[in-house]
Amino acid sequence: MTIKVLIVDDERMVRTGFRMILDFQPDITVVGEADDGGAAVEEALRLAPDVVLMDIRMKTMDGLEATRTILSRAVRPPRIVMLTTFDYDEYVYEALKSGASAFLLKDSPAEQLSNAVRVVAAGDALLHPSVTRRLIEDFARRPTPRAGIPQELSKLTERELDVMRHVARGLSNGEIADALYLSETTVKTHVGHILMKVGLRDRAQAIVMAYETGLVEPGQDSALSS
Repeated sequence: MTIKVLIVDDERMVRTGFRMILDFQPDITVVGEADDGGAAVEEALRLAPDVVLMDIRMKTMDGLEATRTILSRAVRPPRIVMLTTFDYDEYVYEALKSGASAFLLKDSPAEQLSNAVRVVAAGDALLHPSVTRRLIEDFARRPTPRAGIPQELSKLTERELDVMRHVARGLSNGEIADALYLSETTVKTHVGHILMKVGLRDRAQAIVMAYETGLVEPGQDSALSS
């Protein structure tokens, strides 16, 4: 099935470059472009893309507000890939809280861009390594969370909590299956139950909640990876 993509950036050359990269992929097609957040909302609602490549810093309406508006108004909300020129962007946390499923630098290699589109279209999350470091550093500066299982996660079983901890550390379903001696299908089912019970859109929001609630602490075992 072809993945439909909407490109949102206030620079024409950036949009053209992304379009050339993505239109070259046999399973991806660019259905539209927008040069600011307001136009992005209109085009997302009109075109119903599967994935939106969203610039963060734009005039009139920025990518954060556009993301929140699209996700709240779309009948079938698209996945959002946030793009920035900064590897230490102060909007990383807000972007993920707004509902972004991926966060990449604009100068990432072409194959990373197309891979990000495929990953989020499949329902997974993808964060650039420098972005995950920033996210971990942000949480490391916060007060130590209370002991015990957070109230927000009280509906999860012990096995689901284990799976969520591994998700927060950046492991794929296959890697979690190996670590917990489960089948990959079983892990996928657990992840689905976690998202449903806690009311999360995808793995990106699960990662944020795991750190936000103290289920996983920065520096505990392996760090998040892309």
